[in-house]
Amino acid sequence: MRPYELLIGLRYTRAKRRNHFISFISLTSMIGIALGIVVLIVVLSVMNGFQKELRTRILGVASHVEISQFDGTLSDWPKVAASAKQNPLVVATAPYINAQGMLSFDQGVQGALIRGIVPSQESQVVDLDKNMKAGRLADLKPGEFGIVLGIDLARSLGARMGSKVTVIAPQGQVTPAGILPRLKQFTVVGIFEVGMSVYDSGLALVDIDDAAKLYRMADKVSGVRLKLNDIYLAPRVAQELTTTLPGDYYVRDWTTQNANFFRAVKMEKTVMFVIMFFIVAVAAFNIVSTLVMVVTDKQADIAILRTLGASPSSIMKIFIVQGTVIGVFGTLIGVLGGVALASNIDVVVPFIERVFGLHFLSKDVYYISELPSEVQTPDVIAIATVSFLLSLVATLYPSWRASKINPAEALRYE
Repeated sequence: MRPYELLIGLRYTRAKRRNHFISFISLTSMIGIALGIVVLIVVLSVMNGFQKELRTRILGVASHVEISQFDGTLSDWPKVAASAKQNPLVVATAPYINAQGMLSFDQGVQGALIRGIVPSQESQVVDLDKNMKAGRLADLKPGEFGIVLGIDLARSLGARMGSKVTVIAPQGQVTPAGILPRLKQFTVVGIFEVGMSVYDSGLALVDIDDAAKLYRMADKVSGVRLKLNDIYLAPRVAQELTTTLPGDYYVRDWTTQNANFFRAVKMEKTVMFVIMFFIVAVAAFNIVSTLVMVVTDKQADIAILRTLGASPSSIMKIFIVQGTVIGVFGTLIGVLGGVALASNIDVVVPFIERVFGLHFLSKDVYYISELPSEVQTPDVIAIATVSFLLSLVATLYPSWRASKINPAEALRYE
């Protein structure tokens, strides 16, 4: 591109035209692109924040990787845990027993997943300690038959700290009176709140020895839970353990355990991106109407340039420069504004709530009462690149139309 084409294009962009309406349309096109990009960056950042927050809450209870056998039991778990620990990405292991049970207290009855744990090892695998509302995991001691309940499970039963809750195992025992369910009374020694309904309303923790006695597991467990130094490498570690562990074991990671949930979140993020992207597309294609009016207004200038020797391609480049400048500045302003707003969403939203007396995410309805936000550089780069390309594409038709103007026809009535 020769210098005069760039200079004329820049001059047309910043010059005060006779038709101020064209200048106004150029400004609104630029602002439209900027606002569209701001909205898109903020929406994707909030979606990323929600995804991260939910993933953190899930991994506060669920482990990164679980190892078991296909019948749901594991007899040689110390050997399996030692073998898994040899993987450099595994930082901690913990055995567990999972079983279904019925909890009864006073007039309340509720089904739940009973998980037997070793408190000292469980604390190394999951971050449940920081979610304890009352008591500690360490209060679960073998032989004392203590139990830790999810907060919604405790509320539905009407139980509180110190309450005696009866746990009923579905496996029966044979007596002279017939087959009767096994039951044992446990004392509530802790209450946790993760923020996920599936755990808060359906999970109870007991010591692994007490669970083994209740469910007659002897020296067996349901499996071994692993913690990794990088949660995103869990699929790779699970694949490696499947091939390296000495025996026939069932290995699954947190992405497969919650596959449907995270797939739904990812799909929702994609749909939101597509919807918000149309805002940017509409603003970018406003450049078409802007340049069409500029071409109409500058027909005489174009004709003079043609008579002075400018080629059709040079005329086309002049108007491409003008449209590109609008797109570049709109994209730049939008990216800066979007990143600034998304990075300070925790300040902006509370301010809006105070000013208008609103509360977007009520604690009584939503588990996440604050808007989380996480700005991801790849998202910002993708948005900026696509927006700029749209702006560039929008300049092609008006520029091509300008290059086809006949100088004689344009100057006939001048």
